[in-house]
Amino acid sequence: MSTLTRPSPLTRLRRGHWAAPAASALLITVAAVLSWTAGVNPFSGGHGPSDLTTGSALLVGVSDLLMVAAAAVSGVPILIGALRALLVRTIAIELLVSIATIGAVIVGEFWEAAAVTFLFSVGHALEAATLTKTRSALTELVAVAPDTAVVLRDGTQVEVSAAQVAVEQIVLVKNGAKVPVDGVVLTGSGTLDEASITGESLPVEKVEGDHVFAGTVSTGGFLQVRATGVGVDTTLARIIHRVEEAQDAKAPAQTFMEKFSTWYTPIIILGAVITAWVTGDVVLGLTLLVIGCPGALVISIPVAIVAGIGRGAKDGILIKGGQHLETAARISAVALDKTGTLTEARPHLTDVTVLDPALDRGEVLAWAARAEAGSEHPLSRPIIDAATTAGRAVEGLPEQTFPIPGKGIVAIVDGHRVSVGNLPLLAAEGITDDSGAAAQVDRLARLGRTPMVVTLDARVIGIIAVADQVRSDAEEMVSRLHTSGIRTVVMLTGDARRVAEAVAAEVGVDEVHAELLPEDKLDVVRRLQSERHTVAMVGDGVNDAPALAAADIGVAMGAAGTGVAIETADIALMKDDLLKLPQAVALARKTIRVMTQNITIALITVTVLLVGVFAGGVTMTLGMLVHEVSVLVVVLNAMRLLRPDAAAGGSRRAPGSIADRAPAAGEPAVSAS
Repeated sequence: MSTLTRPSPLTRLRRGHWAAPAASALLITVAAVLSWTAGVNPFSGGHGPSDLTTGSALLVGVSDLLMVAAAAVSGVPILIGALRALLVRTIAIELLVSIATIGAVIVGEFWEAAAVTFLFSVGHALEAATLTKTRSALTELVAVAPDTAVVLRDGTQVEVSAAQVAVEQIVLVKNGAKVPVDGVVLTGSGTLDEASITGESLPVEKVEGDHVFAGTVSTGGFLQVRATGVGVDTTLARIIHRVEEAQDAKAPAQTFMEKFSTWYTPIIILGAVITAWVTGDVVLGLTLLVIGCPGALVISIPVAIVAGIGRGAKDGILIKGGQHLETAARISAVALDKTGTLTEARPHLTDVTVLDPALDRGEVLAWAARAEAGSEHPLSRPIIDAATTAGRAVEGLPEQTFPIPGKGIVAIVDGHRVSVGNLPLLAAEGITDDSGAAAQVDRLARLGRTPMVVTLDARVIGIIAVADQVRSDAEEMVSRLHTSGIRTVVMLTGDARRVAEAVAAEVGVDEVHAELLPEDKLDVVRRLQSERHTVAMVGDGVNDAPALAAADIGVAMGAAGTGVAIETADIALMKDDLLKLPQAVALARKTIRVMTQNITIALITVTVLLVGVFAGGVTMTLGMLVHEVSVLVVVLNAMRLLRPDAAAGGSRRAPGSIADRAPAAGEPAVSAS
């Protein structure tokens, strides 16, 4: 295997952005020493006094030639850049500098020519270095990509290139190693640092059945992983691709600024020519060319966008591009799906209420579980699991099962007709005596639970209820959204209104829209937009697809394991963490503030320099120096976005659900099986 050698510092200098300014600085230094030796100030301009001795005049002549050479060394790359831009019909900043430099040489301002090109090339090198820093998030992502993998082949451990691992192969992840593939843990246990994928600062424990991602690092334990995604199909590869595209995508403000510069630059050239012609002062015209360089203005927006998107990538927030970053900063309304967003999408049994004195709780639960054994409804699983836990094992399937859409299920179990569903199911079954079920259903629904009436052979025997646990950070997330200035937080759900209202009351949303079909969610989003809201929709991308597509910003949560979400969502929150949503909004707004600051800095700099030129005292050299300083200030200001923000304050609530709170006064206690 060949070994790659790092180039020497001298080689890197010669090949890098610093080669031209370094050579130019050396020539300027030698030229200055020669002029001083001849008794001439090298920075005074012109060719020096006429009464010089022959030797001194020779030294001054050589000094002038070296100054011209310095201007050429650092100016030729600038001229090449200007010509390349002209070939694609673009008048670039480099053209202004090139014209000013050539003009300065013609009128004998050799020091000005050398200084302008030297300062411009130094500024370009510093700008390139700092821009590279703003793209550090992408560099770090590429750096964590694993190179090798240890796979099991015929029971033997074999080390191969990560690119050679095939889907379904068994990969071994040892302590300290990088995970080379996306996969599922088959055996073993350990902890992984997933910061590169989700932004999570603490290691995550992994056991059998858990998903792992390429690029994460084992901090302990030993895992056998079945590969499900390799090469370009890994989550890490998709993130890198997404960040590359996002950092290159142009925001509307950036596009406007580029169009502005295409008119601004020719106007500056025309203004400089007119000024030189009217005043008869060629140097003044050349100085205006240098002063008018819109470098800080042009770079003010893209550097902020690159830094903002990079910071988001480090924090597990993928933003599709500058356009979506700008839109996210204007969000004034957030629409949230309930199930799987505000709740954990893991319903559990909370209540078993007996309404037939001939039966006990275990029997009511057993009949319900036997009937639900033939159901595909997601609420059947917690009922069956609760019965199994209570010692009422569910064996086999009902003889017959009849799903009743929108109402529940009817099943024939050991010759008995059992139904589990809502109150309208009783009417469908022809049952007129509800044995007080309506009152209990109303009470349980007000508590945020989903009640289901259980009947046996046309008589009501009890009620069971399930509840989905509200996420521990849901209330804090809504609070942070409100604090950040978002006026309206809306919950959209297909669940029953009483259940939805109970969840909404707990988390603090402003509006509740319940019992919705997918197209109804779309209507709510469009209504918010008609009220001049910029709407972000957070959902799972399945039944929320129409609303996600219509919203100004579609947000996917927990996207680390979902390649489709990474590629299609406007903003993808890699970790299943609600607090990432207000963090994303805050990042977008901070990025826009930095963009505004940068534009202000650039405009003030150009204005002050123009006033200084006509007032006297601002030379070409000073103008270029201030111009390059303004460019660096703009870039460094954008780099502030790369600093991780301090964690937002506020207490975190302990996990709990509406179903877990104590009964209010006057409410009968209920038991959960």
